Amino acid sequence: MKRRRAYLFAIIFCTIHVAALSPDGLSLLAFKAAVSEDPESSLAGWTEVDDDPCRWPGISCANVTGYAYPRVVGIAIFNENLTGYIPSELGTLLFLRRLNLHGNRLTGPVPAQLFNATSLRSVFLYDNLLSGAFPAAACDVPRLQNLDLSRNAIAGPLPPALRRCRQLQRLVLMGNRLSGVIPAGIWGEMEKLAQLDLSSNAFEGPIPPDIGELDSLGGTLNLSHNRFSGKIPSTLGDLPTTVSLDLRFNNLSGEIPGGGSLANQGPTAFLNNPRLCGVPLLITCEMEAAPAAETPSAVQGSAAATVTDKEAAKEGERGMRAGLIVLISVADAAGVALVGLVVVCAYRKMKGPNEACNCCGEPTANKGEEEEDDSASSSSSEAAEGKLVAMDKDFKVDLEELLRASAYVLGKGPKGIVYKVVVGEGTAVAVRRLGQGGGGGGGGRPKEFAAEVRAMGRIRHPNLVRLRAYYWAPDEKLLIADYIANGDLATALRGQPGKPALTWPVRLRIARGAARGLAHLHDCSSRKFVHGDLKPSKILLDANFNAYVSNFALLRLLSLIACASSSSAATPSSSGGGGLFGAPSSSFLDQPNPYSAPETRAAASSRATQKSDVYSFGVLLLEMLTGKPPEMTSSSGEVGVVKWARKAMEEARPLAELVDPTVAVHDVHGRKEVAAAFHVALACAEADPEARPRMKAVSEKLDRIGK
Repeated sequence: MKRRRAYLFAIIFCTIHVAALSPDGLSLLAFKAAVSEDPESSLAGWTEVDDDPCRWPGISCANVTGYAYPRVVGIAIFNENLTGYIPSELGTLLFLRRLNLHGNRLTGPVPAQLFNATSLRSVFLYDNLLSGAFPAAACDVPRLQNLDLSRNAIAGPLPPALRRCRQLQRLVLMGNRLSGVIPAGIWGEMEKLAQLDLSSNAFEGPIPPDIGELDSLGGTLNLSHNRFSGKIPSTLGDLPTTVSLDLRFNNLSGEIPGGGSLANQGPTAFLNNPRLCGVPLLITCEMEAAPAAETPSAVQGSAAATVTDKEAAKEGERGMRAGLIVLISVADAAGVALVGLVVVCAYRKMKGPNEACNCCGEPTANKGEEEEDDSASSSSSEAAEGKLVAMDKDFKVDLEELLRASAYVLGKGPKGIVYKVVVGEGTAVAVRRLGQGGGGGGGGRPKEFAAEVRAMGRIRHPNLVRLRAYYWAPDEKLLIADYIANGDLATALRGQPGKPALTWPVRLRIARGAARGLAHLHDCSSRKFVHGDLKPSKILLDANFNAYVSNFALLRLLSLIACASSSSAATPSSSGGGGLFGAPSSSFLDQPNPYSAPETRAAASSRATQKSDVYSFGVLLLEMLTGKPPEMTSSSGEVGVVKWARKAMEEARPLAELVDPTVAVHDVHGRKEVAAAFHVALACAEADPEARPRMKAVSEKLDRIGK
């Protein structure tokens, strides 16, 4: 009898505690019950004896008017290797705004009842094992902005109900098993969609023309690695100019339209579509073989006589196209700009033998003069040796004056020593002695050195440090540039005694200036300028905190000197870097750059590209926003601050927790600007180079912030 009473009392006691748990807590326990394996014990703290689930790990709550207890607004249980499924009971969390369960091993479909939680703003379920169809019920949630179901096993077609997702800003479905024809007439309804990624699925049929109506789209529109066929809709040219297309690895055919934003796309956007042709791919589109008036019988009669020739021609054509595609993917040719450059060069050569074309619109040495053999150029090489060569007519300083002038060391490192030198009537210039104290380790031919430096000197932009002159000798090589008086961004971010911290408006001005300079560097030439070593110490500041990008392509110049010293046969063209414009590996000086992109850190032979410059700029911008250094991580290809910021944004953490405390942003307008800059930075720091925007698009986005 006593044992029965004790058992009954225990049941009543447990019932009282379960009953004391809020309805939100009971719904969360349903999720715990749906988890069959929890190797990290991430849900061990979820117990029915608690009356308040707000203290449970991964749960966030907020006070809601009309309720005596806080309501659950966020669930963040990710990268915990949970095995189980998503229960429909989570849909009873009426005030749930953020659901983040990515990086687990959850299976089964996404339940339609989940979207009974009508307060949902963000749903992150990527990197699981989810299956079933696309959850059309998600489009019934009135404020849903982010839906990321990438890298799962979701199958079947996209439903026409997708047009109801009018508030959606980010739709990422890459790496699933979605298939079928994408319905047309739905994309024009999605007026706020800023990111769309449908890559690595099995979609087929034509690309819907109304995708071109996505006026808010930015970054990369990724439709690659599918089975899309037919022609590229010309309406894609109506997309914003900041959008980068990725249509690789499809079955598209016909001529690539050239209007609007399509004219800005490089060849890599269209690779691995064997029947695609047009200017960006440098593949000529052929006319139809048979006249329209020819009868079927005539065609049939002539086919037998010509089938062998046609098949041979087609095989040759396919071989030529495959070869061109390989060539384009290796060299990353400049497409339309290259064709235009050839035309302009031909025109200028017709005008006169001493005038050739130049990416920045200034006359340069004739290309034939640069390519003459050693015997023909020996006299000019000897004339240049040991002389200070000015590349700017306004630079009147000679070598003797430069050597007599007062100077002091600004910095010293593996790339040489930098001096501030005061010449003339108090004019200051920066003089860099290349290498360890000069010479760069050896000689090299002055002709090659001069060609590289002249190319650097032709780049003119208000946000690029201007190169004024150079000096070459076997044991001494100097670069003379404008002196920028207010230090660099790295020093300014660390703070200086007696100087106030950089405010947000000043940081935004610096970011805009650096982006404009880098964008001009990338767009200035069809030969593809690359900085190759971007970091805060390379962004110089004047007294008004205007930004100047410095030391662009310097690594390439040092590599040229080293190659020439080690082997007289080494030339810029034989190095595969395209002269100054193809920066060498960041490992050249054994000084790893923590701002460099994952692909350049992955192998010592990897060369910097314009897309790796974009990544470096993204890390630099994140440091300006957060005040956190880009510490390298050993377990991931991402830079530490990138991983931290991406996780914080997914969790929708308060902006005050993300921003550098010295940045005083108290008004709504300023907070919106900072949030927009975060999105730009993370877009730049995508792990996939093809997903990163072009620097021109980055600059335009930063210029629009706050306007």
